[in-house]
Amino acid sequence: MAGRFTPTRDWRAPGPLDLRLVLGPLRRGPADPTFRITPDGAVWRACRTPDGPGTLRVAASHGADGGGGSGGGGAVRAAAWGPGADWLLHQLPHLLGESDAPEAFEPRHRLVAATARRRPGLRLTQTGLVLESLIPSILEQKVTTDEAYRAWRLLVRKYGEPAPGPASASASASVSVPDGMYVMPAPGTWRMIPSWEWHRAGVDNKRASTILRAVRVARRLEEAATMPPGEAQARLERVPGIGPWTSAETVQRSHGAPDAVTVGDLHLPGIVGYALTGARDADDTAMLDLLKPYEGQRHRAARLILLSGRIPPRRTPKMPRVDIAQL
Repeated sequence: MAGRFTPTRDWRAPGPLDLRLVLGPLRRGPADPTFRITPDGAVWRACRTPDGPGTLRVAASHGADGGGGSGGGGAVRAAAWGPGADWLLHQLPHLLGESDAPEAFEPRHRLVAATARRRPGLRLTQTGLVLESLIPSILEQKVTTDEAYRAWRLLVRKYGEPAPGPASASASASVSVPDGMYVMPAPGTWRMIPSWEWHRAGVDNKRASTILRAVRVARRLEEAATMPPGEAQARLERVPGIGPWTSAETVQRSHGAPDAVTVGDLHLPGIVGYALTGARDADDTAMLDLLKPYEGQRHRAARLILLSGRIPPRRTPKMPRVDIAQL
């Protein structure tokens, strides 16, 4: 690490690296206040680390294709600010997929193989943070993504704290934190959110109560980051309201778990079935059967299927949006 005022770190991935593909799953909608991709291709994250709030900027190093592209490079430079800066820079290789082993993946279908060839820079991120993926996953239970993204955005902006780092008004800063970035609330702050503010954000009592139960045992849940993915999921699912869908969505990000396939999803079984067989009515059982050849890598296979773009044409209306804040 170097830098007199701003801690930095240079790192090179062991293979191709596409920052947008690797870190994209961490963004909860285009206006996520904790995540931003700036016009120069840099990815910014505002996080609550074990050492406190921190902001991380990651960009391809000059002369290397390590950012928005998926070429043969993989060199990046990262900078961080705030009490969590050192933690974020220490975690950087894991965040960018150093612990992942995409070369071990063996495509069993032509579509999957073609997508893997087109996306050589895909690696599975491992954030080492549980709550930052768990809470937005709970918000996404049984509602449209737009509703969940809106709730996350409103609650983080109102109860989080501004991302640490140089502001755009600072004339001495070579880079500045993008406007409107926030670190998500601390566990104690989530517990203090009034019931009417959950309601105003469109979050029903069931999801709000699940989040409140989770943050009460935040330390125990964050400990799950050091467990194998299966054990981590089991710990998360001890919290009432957290089931296999939510725990899988969490460990996919916190652990970079290649086999944590999402079950109970409204759309994924149909997408997998359509992509691999042309049948659009697959259920979880059929999806798991189709993914059986990828045992140990089922999440990666599903991710590649989603990236293939082969999605069944919509024949039913989208899930209706119910704005409970208007009730």
